[in-house]
Amino acid sequence: QVQLVESGGGLVQPGGSLRLSCTVSGDIVAINNMGWFRQAPGKRRELVAAVTSGTSANYADYVQGRFTISRDTAKNTVYLQMNSLKPEDTAVYYCRRCHTWPVCTVIANTAGSWGQGTQVTVSS
Repeated sequence: QVQLVESGGGLVQPGGSLRLSCTVSGDIVAINNMGWFRQAPGKRRELVAAVTSGTSANYADYVQGRFTISRDTAKNTVYLQMNSLKPEDTAVYYCRRCHTWPVCTVIANTAGSWGQGTQVTVSS
């Protein structure tokens, strides 16, 4: 069916930038509603950002002003531009469909089928 593949992670110094990509393939499913999540070792997965349309986006407080979520419908891809990265941003980042911010929040804290994710490590 639908597959989500995250990419773009890596090792970056504090203050650096990365752009994560989430590419959707398989069955035709709109990417109008998509969230980015992250999970650090020993911590719960948390919602980072979500987009419900091309012009609607919400962010967790701790990334507001630093991260930008966007999408390219033609490429079936959702992006997460991460600037001014901090060591506390270190985590595995995942994407997953969710229709609203509250729903995305619930999904973040429930077990389920998650992709491999992409590792982001911020360290000097």
